[in-house]
Amino acid sequence: MRGRVGTCVRPWQRYHATTVRTFSAGAKDAGTSNPTEYCKELVRNHDYEGYLVSQLYPRQYQSAFYALRAFYIELSMIKDTVSQTTLGQARLVFWRDAVKDIFANKPPRHPIALGLYEATQRSRLAQYHFQRIIEAREQELHAQSHLTVESMTLHAESTASTFLYLLLSLLNLPSATLSHAASHLGVAQSFTTLLRAFPFHASKGMMVIPAEITARHGVSQQEVLTKGGTSKALEEAVFEFATIANDNLLTARSVFRETGGRVPEEAMPVFALAIPVASILGRLEEVDFDVYDSRLQVRDWKLAFRVWRGYYKRTF
Repeated sequence: MRGRVGTCVRPWQRYHATTVRTFSAGAKDAGTSNPTEYCKELVRNHDYEGYLVSQLYPRQYQSAFYALRAFYIELSMIKDTVSQTTLGQARLVFWRDAVKDIFANKPPRHPIALGLYEATQRSRLAQYHFQRIIEAREQELHAQSHLTVESMTLHAESTASTFLYLLLSLLNLPSATLSHAASHLGVAQSFTTLLRAFPFHASKGMMVIPAEITARHGVSQQEVLTKGGTSKALEEAVFEFATIANDNLLTARSVFRETGGRVPEEAMPVFALAIPVASILGRLEEVDFDVYDSRLQVRDWKLAFRVWRGYYKRTF
């Protein structure tokens, strides 16, 4: 068990692969007649944790959740599914224009865009949040790795945290306190997702851990990206990065300290997304922070139960 990162002791015990499917043009055409079903299937196929959490939303908000999550997934997949940066930019231009048209009451005939339009008619969703996510994904096309933790944190806040702000708006929960917790949860979620997918990103020539951390532990990025496999240095770097994610999760929890850690009932569907984050961090600890351990790629069969238990206890 690791308890040392750099020169400071940080007790990890402080916190107590999805099959890729693509939708053809025909599927998208068919999806315009039933945007909710299209978005729901996209979430089901690409985001198991998101699909589990979707069941916690009040029925009148579920279709909007699927649309928002499908939008988020669609944008997050762009850099991994295009062969050229210009193609990725073209898709982002489409979504930038689509968001403008959605808020001008003239959504394009795309199932996700139609689903988003229905969501904006139900709740007061800020156009700024959509544009912020798009801009962050565009930056990602040009600079896929980060030199500092600060840079990666800012990116996480512009993507995962901003998505959580949209979910709070969807449920009509304008609260600075909830937004503060969501900000830290988004960072934790972003970092743990990157660590779980480390082997995939490394196979594509991308180092997901900031350079300031890998340099501190003497990780040879060239060796990791060309040969693969773990090492003592890499495991120490993973431990430090995971600890930062865990610290953000703890900060999100601390927001609810005065209520004994219990989240307001109406906000729990949003914060249930923290439960898979805690699961990933726990499993990383179990394999001693070896991101290449195959057990990390096996679906957590207890997760569904943990999500439901956390929802009813209103804790994460």
